[in-house]
Amino acid sequence: MANCLEVCSKEVSEKSYPCEYLEEEAQELCTLDGTVDWHGRPAIKEKSGQWVAGIIILFLFLTRVLQQGNADAANSVSKWTGTVYIFSLVGAFLSDSYWGRYKTCAIFQAIFVVGLVILSLSSYLFLIRPKGCGNELTPCGTHSSMEVGLFYLSIYLIALGNGGYQPNIATFGADQFDEEDPKEGQSKVSFFSYFYLALNLGSLFSNTILGYFEDEGMWALGFWASAGSAFLALVLFLAGTSRYRHFKPTGNPLSRFCQVIIAATKKCRVELPPESEDLYDESVKGGAAGGGRKILHTDEFKFLDKAAFISERDIDDQKQGGRNPWRLCPVTQVEEVKCILRLLPIWLCTILYSVVFTQMASLFVEQGAAMKTTISNFNIPAASMSSFDILSVALFIFLYRRVFDPLVAKIRKTSSKGFTELQRMGIGLVIAVMAMVSAGIVECYRLKHAKADCIHCEGSSSLSIFWQVPQYALIGASEVFMYVGQLEFFNAQAPDGLKSFGSALCMTSISLGNYVSSLLVTMVMKISTEDHMPGWIPGNLNRGHLDRFYFLLAGLTTIDLVVYTVCARWYKCIKLEGKCEESKEEGNFRV
Repeated sequence: MANCLEVCSKEVSEKSYPCEYLEEEAQELCTLDGTVDWHGRPAIKEKSGQWVAGIIILFLFLTRVLQQGNADAANSVSKWTGTVYIFSLVGAFLSDSYWGRYKTCAIFQAIFVVGLVILSLSSYLFLIRPKGCGNELTPCGTHSSMEVGLFYLSIYLIALGNGGYQPNIATFGADQFDEEDPKEGQSKVSFFSYFYLALNLGSLFSNTILGYFEDEGMWALGFWASAGSAFLALVLFLAGTSRYRHFKPTGNPLSRFCQVIIAATKKCRVELPPESEDLYDESVKGGAAGGGRKILHTDEFKFLDKAAFISERDIDDQKQGGRNPWRLCPVTQVEEVKCILRLLPIWLCTILYSVVFTQMASLFVEQGAAMKTTISNFNIPAASMSSFDILSVALFIFLYRRVFDPLVAKIRKTSSKGFTELQRMGIGLVIAVMAMVSAGIVECYRLKHAKADCIHCEGSSSLSIFWQVPQYALIGASEVFMYVGQLEFFNAQAPDGLKSFGSALCMTSISLGNYVSSLLVTMVMKISTEDHMPGWIPGNLNRGHLDRFYFLLAGLTTIDLVVYTVCARWYKCIKLEGKCEESKEEGNFRV
């Protein structure tokens, strides 16, 4: 706190505070979570962070307009999407280890802009030929290997840029609020809801405006619109530079993780002292590598505590020149590893939810296309039904923040919040089960109408596509509880030096959900396809049983909910020095 007091004391003295109140007021002026300003000095609350910086960062996702369909001509959706999420791990690693979140966001956002500019130029000069091609009626001509190569270069630069800044921008936005300040702590929680809302509003723009451009064959114009909005976002992001708060990068987390494992293994036969105070720890507050906050000792994974046991050899090493980090690790470093190990079971339980979520962009669209999509002479694209998901997200974010959360807090007589993050994620799983059951029931009625109209015909059912609205709305509601809760949970529970990695975990669960969904569909089709049966999900859905697949997902998600409940009850929250600890009841999952 010395540096913080020194800087803040200058601010206080300029305001002519009485000397006897100097230290108290100085502490109130500085953030308490360890953030620093652009110059590396302790951040001043009134001059940095909060919603001024947060709103700038939110705008970035309002301009995220590139859709997977841009790669339809030469690239599969799964490969491109998988690449984006792989790069999210790269971005998180560079951010937490070396560059910091600000520099990582700026660099990868610039790469994102470059990729979009190359895609726009190549589309305008080479790919969209003859002029006006690319719509449903006029296919484009063939292209040279150089032109196709330029296309691949552009879309993978976009994947690198998008994936690299995606996990960092959410975390960097949350960094602008001091979680140890009661008022700013509440704003930090709210930020993730508005962040996810901004992400969905960006998708709404993509599904409407850019969808119209694509349908009309105006691909280059759509790409230029994307590039322009991304460039504007980069300029706006850089404009807020002096206002941002920063956590300093803490060095390579992989080496810190391996040091704990190796040190504990080397001392596997030692007897641990009965008191945790006898374990090695940094004496200065902020004992984590790079100045992060100190993590207090916990009783789980006792084997790892051996890495902090001070042996006679460790004492000799310190006398001769310093601690050997591969034999002796401070308690905070050991607790970092424990935090990651505690998070993994929760993270694994979120993957199956992502399987449910991915159906909205695949099987929901196929189901909708097999329904009645016309009102008078107006045709409703099946993919446009995802707008009800976005509207549901917006509605439930408002209802949760303004109605549900205050109501639950009032009933429980708590001053902070209603549902914990773990509870909200569990609620998200429950709503996901309801969404799959709803989709299955709608499919049963769709098949009934299809068979009544024309058994095994290729045409659409007479059941209106608007019967899909409940399943889309339920998916949107589940997102508010699951994905927003997940972002808050991993950000709050990850150590200071691994918060971008925590956000990357959310995104990799979505990526793995895509892969698990593809694997599940393949297995179901292989098992359900027989000599005279086309399987549950054939090309002509009127001959299949998509309803059974939806009910299967509902059953698997129910099992996942049971496993998740067990893991959530077992989970213990991170304990930071100087932070008001949550009670055991509030910190863990409650039914």
